Amino acid sequence: MTGTRKITLIEEVEGGWSAVDEDLGVASCGNTREEALEMLDEAVALHQGEGEPIEDAFLEELGLDPDDIDDKPLPDFMQ
Repeated sequence: MTGTRKITLIEEVEGGWSAVDEDLGVASCGNTREEALEMLDEAVALHQGEGEPIEDAFLEELGLDPDDIDDKPLPDFMQ
């Protein structure tokens, strides 16, 4: 990706920070600005097909059944 991208940092009222890549429509959060940006970097990499896929163990840790997760691509209007 070339050129510029707009990243918005939002300080949440109840604590923590959100970071949003406005051009890609990808967001993440963290306890600090730095953590939010690091998490956003990881989310953008995954969004662009880079990095490690989400492991079943992580989904189970969140209380999700990996077999219930739909691996189909999102419709165009949701991307």
